[in-house]
Amino acid sequence: MAVISMKSLFEAGVHYGHKTERWHPKMKDYIYGQKAGIYILDLRKSMQALKDVYNYVYNISSNGGKILFVGTKFQAREIIAEQALGSGNYFVNLRWLGGMMTNFQTVKASIAKLKEIEEMSGPDGDYPGIIKKEAVRFEKERKKLEAVLGGIRDLKKPPAAVFIIDLKRESIALKEAKTLGIPVIAVVDSNCDPRGVDFVIPGNDDSAHAIELYCSVISAASLEGRKAYESKGGVVDRIEDAEEEEDGTEETEEGTPEA
Repeated sequence: MAVISMKSLFEAGVHYGHKTERWHPKMKDYIYGQKAGIYILDLRKSMQALKDVYNYVYNISSNGGKILFVGTKFQAREIIAEQALGSGNYFVNLRWLGGMMTNFQTVKASIAKLKEIEEMSGPDGDYPGIIKKEAVRFEKERKKLEAVLGGIRDLKKPPAAVFIIDLKRESIALKEAKTLGIPVIAVVDSNCDPRGVDFVIPGNDDSAHAIELYCSVISAASLEGRKAYESKGGVVDRIEDAEEEEDGTEETEEGTPEA
């Protein structure tokens, strides 16, 4: 069962948006206020969104569905790969290729090529029976394909949902998901347009600590759902509020920590 608190959101910097001159009007309802020229996002809404997303992902996984994690910005890459792999899901963390979902047959051909090259290589990464020049070429191609497609190499059909970090950067992924009718879960910062997102998680999409928190919630929900799926039953484990501690986290009258 995932446990999350207002304090953990605060400590991860989830509430920090962008400078006030860089904002999207559609995010108005998710903004608590501003401080020192920075928009402060409403952690109460972030908390509720994470609860809703946890339950949604749990239900997807308890029915055998999988999530595609998408986050190609530098500070998200390692976290995205680790959390997706650890929960048995898919990921794209280097570059989103145009048509990755809407032209999946072409992508499948590239995945098949990757697997073909891997079958040619020996246990030590060499290429038995192949001249050195060709072996170098194959290894270069393998590394390139693995970097871009490794996280979706076992994807055979569209994912049950797509989870996106940084909507502005991953706008093509959002567009393709909507074209195919795939539900979208996304962390939406104060400078992003939330339209088209089915589950908006208002939050900082630049902090590695915040990104790890979001991904850990998705991962935990998926793992719990997978357990229920494999056992063909079980009680839904919901995300719960941790008891708020008094040390170090001040709250305003309305419950959102001061920046």
